Amino acid sequence: MYDVAIIGGGIVGLATAYKFLERNPSKKLIIIEKESKVAVHQTGNNSGVIHSGIYYNPGSLKANNCRRGVNKLIQFCDKYGIKYDLCGKLIVANNECEISRLMELYNRGIKNGVPNIKLLDKDDIKDLEPHTIGIKGIHSPSTGIIDYKDVCNVCANIIEQNGGKIQLNSKVIDIIRDNDGILIETTQGNFRSKSVINCAGLYSDRIAKMTEANLGIKIIPFRGEYYKLKTDRTHLVKNLIYPVPNPEFPFLGVHFTRKIDGTVEAGPNAVLAFSREGYAKTDINFRDLKDVFGYPAFWKLGKWYWKIGTTEMLRSYLKVLFVKALKTLIPEIEINDLIPGGSGVRAQALTKNGKLLDDFHIIRDKNITHVLNAPSPAATSAFAIAEHIVSVFES
Repeated sequence: MYDVAIIGGGIVGLATAYKFLERNPSKKLIIIEKESKVAVHQTGNNSGVIHSGIYYNPGSLKANNCRRGVNKLIQFCDKYGIKYDLCGKLIVANNECEISRLMELYNRGIKNGVPNIKLLDKDDIKDLEPHTIGIKGIHSPSTGIIDYKDVCNVCANIIEQNGGKIQLNSKVIDIIRDNDGILIETTQGNFRSKSVINCAGLYSDRIAKMTEANLGIKIIPFRGEYYKLKTDRTHLVKNLIYPVPNPEFPFLGVHFTRKIDGTVEAGPNAVLAFSREGYAKTDINFRDLKDVFGYPAFWKLGKWYWKIGTTEMLRSYLKVLFVKALKTLIPEIEINDLIPGGSGVRAQALTKNGKLLDDFHIIRDKNITHVLNAPSPAATSAFAIAEHIVSVFES
């Protein structure tokens, strides 16, 4: 019998296990992960950005946990020798219409306690990123880059050293409450635990429905598609260059990201994935498709966002449109400068009213806690989210 079972071996699940054992070293803990290693999905395919907290509504779980999470992530990395770089981010407005949104971001950053953010004019922009154009910008020097897989691998080792068990290749089939606690049925046998924390990411809603009949949300998978700059063109980007995001859409727009290995990514497009693990356009899972298209709220979402969605889909299939978007930030970019990059799938919760959940969403029912919406900046925020989950779980 375990004291706690955590479903999901991404960064949120691992950080939660780490924090739980830190506070309860004598307790028995198991992480149940369906893949053959940790950090396979959202964590292992994200942009590798350490977010500063400038984008999020003041007072939200995202805002509060991002700022605390940055500090806790850096402390963890410094303690265990994990490489990162607080290289800074530039957010650029290209026209007068974007300036009011840029100023709203700046004010959010101030309210959220983002350190040392600064407004820039066009000359300041050139000083930071010589190949970038813009009429006004924000510099956020506390934004950084990292490989979150490194964080997860270190975290997993510490969990096992401290007596935790990581059960791989084990897909959860059912969760059953009984008089002896909770029975977790998996493809590799059954496990008993006094409590469960669901950090299953792309499958968090399906896990939650095993114990929650009226969930009220569904995970919709969105694929983020990236290109890379050819090696001889990476000099065009010093660090991170972002546009002013569209406030109607929970994505940050096509941008440039220098990775911790020195490569430069450009993207992403944000398109509906036809599988919860749909990393390629050809990946199709009919159960996942039925889940999306059979959910009435998805059609409400489509009614509201069809123009944006169409633009993203066209840009996914027409490289010239992708390059056109990049040229608003760096006019020197040409179509031959880009080679195919990676992709990731974002687990985005959609309510039955057709609204995309903007904030982290965590619910608890007695001895079971479900983390139901933890997209970006969840990786940055993971250790702060973990403390929140553990405190909720222990209360």
